[in-house]
Amino acid sequence: MILIDTALERAEAEGRPIRVGMVGAGFMARGIALQIIRYTRGMRLVAIANRTLDRAVQAYTEADVPDEAIRRVDSPTALAAVLEAGAPAVTDDALLLCAADGIDVILEVTGAVEFGAQVALAAMRHGKHVVTMNAELDGTLGTILQVYARRRGVVFTLSDGDQPGVTMNLYRFVRGLGVKPVLCGNIKGLHDPYRNPTTQANFARQWGQNPYMVTSFADGTKISFEQAVVANATGMRVARRGMFGPTVPSGTPLADVVHDLYPLEALLEGPGIVDYVVGATPGPGVFVLGTHDHPRMQHYLNLYKLGKGPLYLFYTPYHLCHFEVPNSVARAALFGDTVLAAVRPTVEVITAAKTDLRAGQTIDGLGGYMTYGLAENADVAHAENLLPIGLAEGCVLRRDIPKDGIITYADVSLPSGRLSDQLRAEQDAMVWGAR
Repeated sequence: MILIDTALERAEAEGRPIRVGMVGAGFMARGIALQIIRYTRGMRLVAIANRTLDRAVQAYTEADVPDEAIRRVDSPTALAAVLEAGAPAVTDDALLLCAADGIDVILEVTGAVEFGAQVALAAMRHGKHVVTMNAELDGTLGTILQVYARRRGVVFTLSDGDQPGVTMNLYRFVRGLGVKPVLCGNIKGLHDPYRNPTTQANFARQWGQNPYMVTSFADGTKISFEQAVVANATGMRVARRGMFGPTVPSGTPLADVVHDLYPLEALLEGPGIVDYVVGATPGPGVFVLGTHDHPRMQHYLNLYKLGKGPLYLFYTPYHLCHFEVPNSVARAALFGDTVLAAVRPTVEVITAAKTDLRAGQTIDGLGGYMTYGLAENADVAHAENLLPIGLAEGCVLRRDIPKDGIITYADVSLPSGRLSDQLRAEQDAMVWGAR
């Protein structure tokens, strides 16, 4: 942050702010717009694309941009003219932003795998960095998207603020101390795989959020994606399908229980694991457990109140979502730095039935009524031909699936013509070879 704020101040002073085009205008995106427009020097939110144009306008007006100052555009020529004039632009065509010369970074805030993939590829094809809050996209296609980013000489990265980004920042800090991270953990307040948009409607309404997104938080799909993307960036695995995910009495201090929550052998053997805990404080934060092999350094860590080991606890007691996203944009544009980048799939998020499903049904979206996600080691998911939940929406079931049953590729017919399926096939061939 110290480097970033200085670099942004320099960009502002020199009249070369980072020009951001944002795709999406939902709850989180509107917070990002407010943060960039009102509080981030050295950066400009020059355009917003959203399928509902009024929501894109709302993202600007909530940040005190007058409606009359906002320009609605529907062609490359119109967008170029507005950007040249320095006025904020809105459009319902995200690909216009991806191709525009007057935009440096595309900020993708949709949560949709298929559409997110289309936006990311189009932006990278036109030489733009892509910062995304879409863990679902990264957890499904992150490895192949990194390949495309490298080919184009741009950055594709998840963002600061969301828990995976906060975890990776902590992981890098811990590793930089010479401490070996053996567990990357996430702190949650609730986990019930059978929640649905109806049960979560009141909570969603209270906070102005999408009930499907809120459901994905509650039913375990989101935590599975969050931990999968951390695993894929670090080489870690899960100790078992679904992770341990222990529950402790609400408000229990993390430092009081974390050393006893996970089998020590699962942490010390192999590359380490990703996991989570329900009920502990400080929530919703993240933590890393690490080890050190030098007796003298162990003595120092004990002196500095981290205990005698063998596990040392480091944690960040909060994640501030949209407040931190501009940092990610600056890291990409000014330093070529990724917050989180998939190296190789080590953990997948597979598809489980939330209720009894019947042949002929079309699977609904993430956080819906029909399925929930579980983290599983990627080699197991590949060997068993398990369907990634990031590709499940729109699939038609070929046979009945019982509640909590795991859905395979053989159990469904995929929709035709999806870019996400093409990219996934390319990723699988690259990682596992042709079947």
